[in-house]
Amino acid sequence: MRAIWYTHTGPAAEVLQSGERPLPEPAAGEVRVRLAASGVNPADTYRRAGTSYANEWPLIIPNSDGAGVVEALGAGADPALLGQRVWLYNAQRGRPFGTAAEFTCVPVEYVHALPDHIGFEIGACLGIPAMTAHRCLFADGPVAGLRVLVSGGGGAVGNYAVQLARWGGAAWVGATASGGWKAEDSRAAGAEAVFDYRAPDCAQRIMAATGGVDRIIEVDVGGNVALWSAVVALNGSVIGYASRGGATPPVPVSGTLMRKNVNLRGVVLNSAPAAARRQAMTEITRWLREGERLHRIAATFPLAQTAAAHEAVEAGTKRGTVVVLPQE
Repeated sequence: MRAIWYTHTGPAAEVLQSGERPLPEPAAGEVRVRLAASGVNPADTYRRAGTSYANEWPLIIPNSDGAGVVEALGAGADPALLGQRVWLYNAQRGRPFGTAAEFTCVPVEYVHALPDHIGFEIGACLGIPAMTAHRCLFADGPVAGLRVLVSGGGGAVGNYAVQLARWGGAAWVGATASGGWKAEDSRAAGAEAVFDYRAPDCAQRIMAATGGVDRIIEVDVGGNVALWSAVVALNGSVIGYASRGGATPPVPVSGTLMRKNVNLRGVVLNSAPAAARRQAMTEITRWLREGERLHRIAATFPLAQTAAAHEAVEAGTKRGTVVVLPQE
């Protein structure tokens, strides 16, 4: 099969190689998927660059998310999966061979049926972004009737979080963004108010609109400490999935967490409980089937241009998810 791989970490154009690799065979409890699309997430570029993770295997095929058709079954896999259109995640989390290839093998619990009306390119956008959004929103229970604020509503995770909060019955959904298309996309996803997090009166404006936020989905826990601690409601939750503003920020434990009885939770999809991840896949698929949703594909690249796809993510200006097309 054609594939992209690296044997040591570094810049995409320097370390990513292209060529033929052996066709993988599914182990017990796995399926082999003929990939039509491969999603590129920031975490994939961090692994390849070596900035966040060790190079755990002698050869790595990058990218964790994807979509395609199940074409082979390992022992014990449900025969009904054969020939099914699926979306998948975690192909290269704790495993060496991801989705930047014509085929990949993953455990059956990492795949879910892709509705017929959803294209493979969109299916490849769902794994890390949509599942992270789901986990952040629902880890502390339903959002029905709650006031929800999504930090970074224009990003891939944030945009899905706004939509899923609406779907979950939140009483109010707002977002923060830096303006421009990020604010536009936040509103298009369903945010009824969008706040410029850089404005000196941002906290006051959020409090005026809400009286306090019950659940905050935070893209920068460390960088936005002052904001989320000012607007979180009594008995509220702050759920963070990234922290560009520092790994050890000064958190107001007594003044906010204890006095307001606030739950501060971190989310990394790969280490979330298996049952929660499966619930996320099931509910996201149901959400897809129940109505028209907003999906942003920033750009598509043929397999041979996977390095350019990684560079597009690293540029930090993408509007949506970058997708590689392994069959092109």
